[in-house]
Amino acid sequence: MTTLTGKTVLLTGASRGLGVHIARALAKEQATVVCVSRSRSGLEQTCDAVNAAGGRAYAIPFDITKVGELSALTEQVQLNVGSVDILINNAGIEIISAFANYSLAEIHSVFNTNLLATMELTRLLLPNMMERGSGRIVNIASLAGKKGIAFNSIYSASKASLIMWTDAVRQELAGSGVHISAVCPGYVSHTGMTVDPRVPAPKLAGVTTPKAIANAVMRAIKGNQAEILVNQNPIMEGATKLMLSMGQISPTVVDQLYQLLGIVNFNQVRAGNRANLKYAAVGRY
Repeated sequence: MTTLTGKTVLLTGASRGLGVHIARALAKEQATVVCVSRSRSGLEQTCDAVNAAGGRAYAIPFDITKVGELSALTEQVQLNVGSVDILINNAGIEIISAFANYSLAEIHSVFNTNLLATMELTRLLLPNMMERGSGRIVNIASLAGKKGIAFNSIYSASKASLIMWTDAVRQELAGSGVHISAVCPGYVSHTGMTVDPRVPAPKLAGVTTPKAIANAVMRAIKGNQAEILVNQNPIMEGATKLMLSMGQISPTVVDQLYQLLGIVNFNQVRAGNRANLKYAAVGRY
């Protein structure tokens, strides 16, 4: 897909964080962006930004964690703008905790948002894309899905599932004209889940920008790239790929590297703060 001009994009998690940056990038390509989120006020701000940047925006307030009701969302989209050309599953939630301290409701919340809603939206929209022989699906995953993160196990599990599911569906879609990709960012500056001045993200692990992730989404759409890892710069991305490859040979060696990089301590501190009710270590994007 070389141009997004006039294409209709369904973007979840559009009211804040990464979603706003992705929406702006789509607007610069003169796309029509259907912005979905629970926050009506946030959606209005995103739509204003899209329209100002040269795109067309529609806001649909909707709670995607109500997975069984997502058909109502896709019907509303079809009624308002017609068929969806590009689906960007961006909505996500992270709850920091030691695994033993999670409630079942928290586990359901993370998986409903990060995995099941993505699967269901894709299931609902995919037949029309396949019938037309054209479509793009981009899933915002995470480096946490490439290597498990201590004190963030449920998020890691949801993103690992998302990556593997994306990989399997991509193989099913070969030759159909429909392409599905996973974008896997690490820690994100200025916005996203890891932003908290009281607990800065570990710099040695690399911190990327929302703009870089939005650019990666554009590359996934235009270049049909199967998977894109996003870190601070090309050197950090290369180092990340090397480390992940090492993990296939010796997971415990990479465990030690994560300790040295400060990743484990970062999450442990946030989990402790949450347990002590200093602040809720729950992030959305």
